[in-house]
Amino acid sequence: MRVFVAGGSGVLGRRLVPQLVARGHRVTATTTSTVKLGFVEQLGADGVVMDGLDPMSVGEAVAAARPDVIVHQMTGISMAHAGKPDLKHFDRWSLPTIRLHTEGTDHLLAAAEATGVPHFVAQGYANWNEIREGGWVKTEEDPLDLHEKTPSHPAMAALRHVEDAVTSADGAVMR
Repeated sequence: MRVFVAGGSGVLGRRLVPQLVARGHRVTATTTSTVKLGFVEQLGADGVVMDGLDPMSVGEAVAAARPDVIVHQMTGISMAHAGKPDLKHFDRWSLPTIRLHTEGTDHLLAAAEATGVPHFVAQGYANWNEIREGGWVKTEEDPLDLHEKTPSHPAMAALRHVEDAVTSADGAVMR
């Protein structure tokens, strides 16, 4: 299977890519920097520089890879993209990830549709953002707590966007 890992050089992508390669998949992994192309190739993937916020960049990368599945692992939570973690100003610090979870998700889905990619999987998140109703154990069907009127709200709304957009396109989101 040809797998396109958007965010392949990130914290989760760099762990996922070698596992996919070890299982015999042909992997194209994206990075935002030409400096990281060698690293991605060491993981066993074909590397491609892509800007997840640029629809042309995303469309060209997906079209060239001709994947059977897109795995969305893009975030901006790194020193290079967001700087030092700032949980007091979470809404500002997480802005690169918020944009990748909204605009980037839409660009990847548009590229998947334009090129006929049949499968789409996205990274979600559910740690402290589960709704505080019912029992302690939650399922994928339980709603997220969007933390209205808090600095976390934009990031939670972006995660909701990922879930809604990807599942509407018959893809899967893993919390």
